[in-house]
Amino acid sequence: MAEAAISEFVSYELSDGIAHVGLNRPEKRNAINDRAVEAIAAVVARAEREAKAAVIFGHGKHFCAGLDLAEHVQKTPIEGVRGSRRWHAVFSMIEHGTIPWISALHGAVVGGGLELASATHIRVADRTAFMALPEGQRGIFVGGGGSVRAARLMGVARMTDMMLTGRVVSAEEAERWNLVQYVVDEGQARRKAEELARAAASNAELSNYAVINALPRIQDMAKEDGLFVESFIASFTSTSPEAEERLRAFLEKRAGKVQAPGT
Repeated sequence: MAEAAISEFVSYELSDGIAHVGLNRPEKRNAINDRAVEAIAAVVARAEREAKAAVIFGHGKHFCAGLDLAEHVQKTPIEGVRGSRRWHAVFSMIEHGTIPWISALHGAVVGGGLELASATHIRVADRTAFMALPEGQRGIFVGGGGSVRAARLMGVARMTDMMLTGRVVSAEEAERWNLVQYVVDEGQARRKAEELARAAASNAELSNYAVINALPRIQDMAKEDGLFVESFIASFTSTSPEAEERLRAFLEKRAGKVQAPGT
């Protein structure tokens, strides 16, 4: 186990190949300012170097209440553009990196918090989690990638509803809307996220990289273009030494078969 690192904005711990990244401003409901964005960038880069998968969560009663408005209100338009583009770059490090990221959500997952969660590959919410995009009521607009990532998860119509009306979405609704993939009992989100991270970490690294990076890009392609790219990704991954060993283990009955749930 690596030594835990704790800063004003994030905590970081490596345990058995899993990076645990905690948003660490509980007194601010883990609101994100410019320095917090840079702290997230640093731990994401570290996780990329030494982990096989990562879990991101929030210390305290909430995952993240979004943008720190006290800082944002003082920015000029060009400073706002630069800040937004920095969020895009840092969150893309998560979405298009080399390892799977699982977010463990509880309490407020609001504004920029939802944008951060949307950049992860799997989202687990406990029953205390609630999602909202109050930017419309604040006189602003999403700037951390929400109009792309969150809108693609739940659809433009639902995101429009949230932004126009201030609608707050429960964990159960979020699962139906595809904003989250798992809903668990209160206090269990991080445990479930770690379980999923360990499952993902056991995969071939090249397969994980292909899932993380090829799938979203194929979704943006025309049908025939996507199928063409898929054939190359499939061929490339299946000829790696790790894939050859795993396929051989399956054929020689050294690896288990897929079983129905509960069996």
